[in-house]
This record gives sequence, structure tokens and C-alpha cells, in this order.
Amino acid sequence: MTRRPHLALRLSDRIAELLADPDDVPSAWTSQPQWCQSLAHGVPGIALLHIERAAVGRGPWERVRAWLAVAADSRVTCGADSYLYYGAPALAHVLSCAAEARPGSYQGALAQLDRVVAAEAVRRCAAAHVRVERGGFPALAEFDTVRGLAGIGAVLLRRAPHGAAIRAVLAHLVRLTDQVERNGEPRPGWWTADGPSGKPDQRFPDGHANNGLAHGIAGPLALLALALRRGVEIEGQREAIGTILAWLKRWRAEHAWPYWITGADLAGPGHGPLAAQRPSWCYGTAGVARAQQLAALALDNRHLRHQAETALAAALLDVPALAATTDVSVCHGYAGLVHIAHRSAADAAPHTATRLRSATGLLLDTVHRGRTDPDEQARRLLASTGPALLDGAAGTALALLAAASGNVPVTRWDACLLTA
Repeated sequence: MTRRPHLALRLSDRIAELLADPDDVPSAWTSQPQWCQSLAHGVPGIALLHIERAAVGRGPWERVRAWLAVAADSRVTCGADSYLYYGAPALAHVLSCAAEARPGSYQGALAQLDRVVAAEAVRRCAAAHVRVERGGFPALAEFDTVRGLAGIGAVLLRRAPHGAAIRAVLAHLVRLTDQVERNGEPRPGWWTADGPSGKPDQRFPDGHANNGLAHGIAGPLALLALALRRGVEIEGQREAIGTILAWLKRWRAEHAWPYWITGADLAGPGHGPLAAQRPSWCYGTAGVARAQQLAALALDNRHLRHQAETALAAALLDVPALAATTDVSVCHGYAGLVHIAHRSAADAAPHTATRLRSATGLLLDTVHRGRTDPDEQARRLLASTGPALLDGAAGTALALLAAASGNVPVTRWDACLLTA
């Protein structure tokens, strides 16, 4: 029996309709320097929404072509200034999603992008190798999902899963799990001397180890697991996954993980009960639990999978934690929780799948209640957040599209979140 679509699908549809024509968007958006190439904040993210809609028959391909034409209207950023959410890797991801729905399309552009993305990945791995040899700590942008090798690796895993570049990325992420020392004190290899912003921070005088899926070690964990699930394995990969899982087990408090670990945490007795914190994609239990579930699936570890799914279900029904969630974005809001709950339920054991589907329904009700006018809500959302994928309306519409219709993303657009 086909499940009746949730009313939130109307909100997703209305957002897409308001973003139908590139010529109708406000100049405040188009005047931004990152507009044409930013997957997080600009045209590629909007194009991704229309690609998924066209693939499932809810929108015309003409809208896809119109938005991709805008993206192609500027010189593509390559090299050190590019990453998963900007420039060549971002456009490679978007065109890959379009080609998923329309096999054979965009092959010329993708071939060029493949070359520059692979070259940049190899360059970054070489620079990271030099950094390791010198004994320095990595920046978050060396390895994370948003700006680092985990994110670029997501593109490579899709486009060239058996190429040398993805193996180089995996090899560096494996090496990243080797323990290092700071002033004689042991630290995980992903310890950074900076704060969570990626810059020196007086609140983190000794640096920190970031646990998040967007900026922390959960990103490399997800990539290592996704690669293993797809038959891409290098020496030490399983052991590296085990090292990260052991770290997360050490710092798990009930059904939640702290956003980061400081030097004081390592020196003390460990974390006690955590204060209520939003269980979001970027930071928090939802993203970490999905990464752990992917690792459990890759290792065929039922106990670990149960732990991850139970933690996620508990977090999504934790009233104080949800109260800390104040918007409907993908990055740190309810749309991201909807997406992770829906994706995880599709991979979960029957008992926890039922709990996760229930949580998905409750979260959808939170995003869009039955008596709310979807047109008014869509307009308010665009006015307040803009069209961004990560923290704006386009991402919200994408996350709602699959969950509200009861399907999984056809184009695997969410590979850019490292959730699939």
C-alpha cells in the first residue's frame, strides 16, 4: 500500500515554485560573490532541488537547465579555494545528480570537473602528508566534510570509486586516526590546535577534537564507511573505522555525544551528563549517529547498529534537546533531523525503524502543521533565510521532498551531507 504523502510536501512544492525562475530572484541574492558557485548558499543548491524534483516527476527539466545555465555563467573556481560546497567539487556533485537521473547527460562537463577535482584531492593529500611528517596538527579544513578531504572524497567516491585519488584520500583519513602527542600527552590524530571555527580561539587554548559530521571526525568516519560499503577498501581502513568508533564510545553520554572534546576533558574524569544540545546534522547526535550507523552497516555489526539507531531515536524524541532546535534548516534545524531520521529508518532494524519513522512523522508535523498555509510559510522562510541549501529554504524543500513522500532521494543529492 502506498503511503499517503505528508502535508509538508506542499511546503516543499511551494518553495520550489517560488524558486522556479532565476530571473525572479532578488538582487540581494544575486549580488553575493558566491552566488553562482556555492552549493551551500547559491545557485548549485537551488539547481539540486530542481534536479531531484524533475527526477521524481514533480517538476520540469526546463527549470534544471535554467539554473545550471546560471551556474555555468561564471569561471569555475578550482584548486585550494574549492571544496565540496564551492567551485569545481560543488558543480561536479550537482551535475552527477543530474546525470544520475538522466544517464549520459553532462558527460563533457563532468569529465573536465573530474580531472580538476582529482588533481586537487591528490595535492591536498600530499600537503597533509607533509604536515604529518612535520608533526603539526591538522586544521579542520584539512579533513572535514564542508571544506576538507572527507567532502571532496564524497565526490570522488561517486565519480571515480576505483581511481587513485579516492584511495589517496582514504589513505590520509586512515593515517589521521594514528595517535599523536602534544607536550607528552596523547591526542587523536584529528586533534586541531584551533577552535571549532577553524581559527585560534582563546576558549580552546589547547585546541580540541571535533566530533561533528560537518566539521569533525564523524565526516571521515562516514566516508570510510560509505567507501567500504561500496567495495572500496584500502589497508587499515577497517582499523581506522574501529579507532573512531572507540573514541565515540568513550565520549558518549547516555544517548548523546558532545560537540567536541577539549584538553581539560582529556585531563579530567570525562564527560558527565550533557546539557541539552540540538541533535543536528552539523553538530550533535543526529549526524554522529548516522555516521555510526553507516559504519555498523559497513562492518555488518548488528550491536553497533542497534546502538546508533537507539541513540538517534532517543535524540529525536528528546524534548529539551529539540527545544534547542530553533529553525527548519538542513544544517542545524528540523529539516536536517527529518532527513537523517528518514534515511536512517530505511537502513534500520525493524524495531528501531518503526521508532525512527514515528519520529520522522512528528518532525514533519513540527516543520509544517496542517493548518499552516504553505504559501505563506514558504514566503516567510525565503524572506528570513534565503534560498540556501544548508541553512535556507532550498535545503528545507529537498529534505521534506523525500521524507514527506515516503521515498529515498532518487539522485542521491544527500551525498553532499555524507549521509548516503
